[in-house]
Amino acid sequence: MVEGEVEIAGETFEGPRLLVFHPGGHIAVRATRPARLMFLGGAALEGPRYIWWNFVSSRREWIEQAKEDWKTGRFTPVPGETEFIPLPES
Repeated sequence: MVEGEVEIAGETFEGPRLLVFHPGGHIAVRATRPARLMFLGGAALEGPRYIWWNFVSSRREWIEQAKEDWKTGRFTPVPGETEFIPLPES
């Protein structure tokens, strides 16, 4: 959910937030105030996933490479974005 507030199965969630649902589950989403959402779906990816800050990969060494690339400015900038957010310390 990008912004706003929704209710799912009696629980209220406020954006920005990532919600993950069980495969095959059926959900009903009700906006309790104006909200913008994005739904992604598909077959589950095989193997483990590693997450650190904004980086997700199937290999830990790729996350380490991404950290170094971020620190040294090797990522292509987002068009129109001027703010740089430094890599977290931990």
